[in-house]
Order: sequence, then structure tokens, then C-alpha cells
Amino acid sequence: MAVVAGLAQRPLQQVSGLLRRRFHRTAPAALQMTVREAINQGMDEELERDEKVFLLGEEVAQYDGAYKVSRGLWKKYGDKRIIDTPISEMGFTGIAVGAAMAGLRPICEFMTFNFSMQAIDQVINSAAKTYYMSGGLQSVPIVFRGPNGASAGVAAQHSQCFAAWYGHCPGLKVVSPWSSEDAKGLIKSAIRDNNPVVMLENELMYGVPFELPSEAQSKDFLIPIGKAKIERQGTHVTIVSHSRPVGHSLEAATVLSKEGIECEVINMRTIRPMDIETIEASVMKTNHLVTVEGGWPQFGVGAEICARIMEGPAFNFLDAPAVRVTGADVPMPYAKILEDNSVPQVKDIIFAIKKTLNI
Repeated sequence: MAVVAGLAQRPLQQVSGLLRRRFHRTAPAALQMTVREAINQGMDEELERDEKVFLLGEEVAQYDGAYKVSRGLWKKYGDKRIIDTPISEMGFTGIAVGAAMAGLRPICEFMTFNFSMQAIDQVINSAAKTYYMSGGLQSVPIVFRGPNGASAGVAAQHSQCFAAWYGHCPGLKVVSPWSSEDAKGLIKSAIRDNNPVVMLENELMYGVPFELPSEAQSKDFLIPIGKAKIERQGTHVTIVSHSRPVGHSLEAATVLSKEGIECEVINMRTIRPMDIETIEASVMKTNHLVTVEGGWPQFGVGAEICARIMEGPAFNFLDAPAVRVTGADVPMPYAKILEDNSVPQVKDIIFAIKKTLNI
């Protein structure tokens, strides 16, 4: 009652100003959006922005995409810009690379990156090397995108992670989104980039909703290629991962925080060029490193991170050897129980962290 009485004695302008200060400071609400919708929105905005952009691949047009990532784009932009192709990756990838050399900006979708092996000559020899071989005269602005890595129940020929394969090749940029914010910002940056960009998505993440911050809802929102993001601050151990394992790493960090262990979780976002500076700065702070990836262990992304840390200034800050959490070194089994034991789980990350911390 005293507050009300005080308000009643003040001039109207002062009261309205007080109410404005009290009740109008709420930040804009974040929008819930799935990874599928974020990629769709990013492509839609770039198709609208630049008439040189077009999408081609198997079932991307009339069927709205095998995973419905291109839903609605054919109806909006028509046959000339959303193009269904025959089941011939070598053929339509060659068409896309040639179109990029001629000045267009193709988005070439693989139904899964396992099928990109049919077209790897076009991706590496035609797209990745041309800018260098032409002395900088011929750029190839193209995006190769589609689901990568393990899904569920699709066995050995449909479950490989190609991050290390394509990350190995100079001339390519390779991005690997986790959240909806990652997906939208990276697809837009990839389309605008004048170099060939490989965007490794994850089928199991397509339907997962994330909060999309207000800045990411802008048509001008971009995430710079080559820059990682610290998803969680911590002091005891650095966890570096990309794609779906970022979520597993955050889950492990939440569990361990209840035991007094604070993990710093880094979402790589980009495989090549790798943001080693962010990783080094974190390791210098936490003195421990664990890498997490869904791919095979030999010559993998985690192996490269460990090598770069060993060769750089952060090595002397390590209090224990770095530990890798990877997929099992076998072709992906079909049986569910074997599949579960072939891809990193939260319990595997927790075990690795406790190992490096000697707990």
C-alpha cells in the first residue's frame, strides 16, 4: 500500500517513466527452430538474395528433399533453381562444379555424404584444386551439403563421418554445425563464400529444436567460417567436439558439474580451417584436453587437434596427456546394441574426462 500511495503522490510523467523502466526491459524472445528449418530458412534467404544461387540433388524439388530440408523451395523458386537430378552423383556434381566455374553459386545436396564418394573426383580434383591450379583466376563458389556420420540402423555403407576425409584437403572449407544457430549462420556463409565449402550435417539433428537468438533471425546473420564457439565455460578440462557429439559433451559436463568438475565445451563449427587459437587458449586455462567425434580414430579430427596442441604453445600447459573419444575402429554394425557401442556415448565422455583428470 505504501508503494501505491507513493506513486499516487508523484506527477504522472514520473510514474509512467517508472513503470516503463520496470516493465519494458524484457529482451526479445528467442524463437524455437529445428536444425532442418534453420537450413531451409538460410537457403531460402540466400536464394531470394542472389539469383545466381540454385539447389540441385536427388529429390530436392518436387519431393521437398529426402529429409524435407528443402521443403517449399521448389514451389517458391521453380524448376530452374530447385533441380531434381538423376541418381548419379558423379554426373550432377560435375554439372554443379561446372556451373560454379561459369559464375553461378550452386548448392549441391548429397542424400548422404556416403554417396559423395561416387563424386569425390569432382569435389577434390575439379572443385578444391582449381583456384590454385589457375593461379587464382578461377574461383569455384559451390556448397556441397547433406547428412554426414552415423544415423540409426543404416549400417556400414551409410554411417561414415567424412570430416577427416574432406578436412584433409587444401582448397576446401569444411563446416560441421550442431545447433540451429550454427546451421543457419554457416549455410549462409558457405553460400556467400567464393571457395568450395563442404557442409557436414547430421540426420539425427534435423528434427531437434533449439532456441534461435534474435540476432540469428535476421537475414543478415552470418557465422564466420573458421571460428569456434565456447558453448560452456569451465576451468578443469577442455572438451572439443563438432556436430551431434557437442550435445553429448554438454550432457557430460552437466553430470560432472554435480561432482564439482567444471568442463569447458568448445563447439568447433569449422573443421577446416580449424580455430586452433580458441582451443589453445582454453587448454592453457584448464590444463586438460578431451576431444570427441563420431568418426574413426586413425588420422581423425581429434588426432589433428592433439597434434596441433603438441606442436604449439599450449603443450607445456597440459597436466596430463590428451584423450580422444571416437567412434569404434570398425565398419558400422547394423545390430542396435553393437551400433550403440560403436558411437561415442555420454558415459564414454565422462570416463575419458575422469581418466585425464586422474579421478
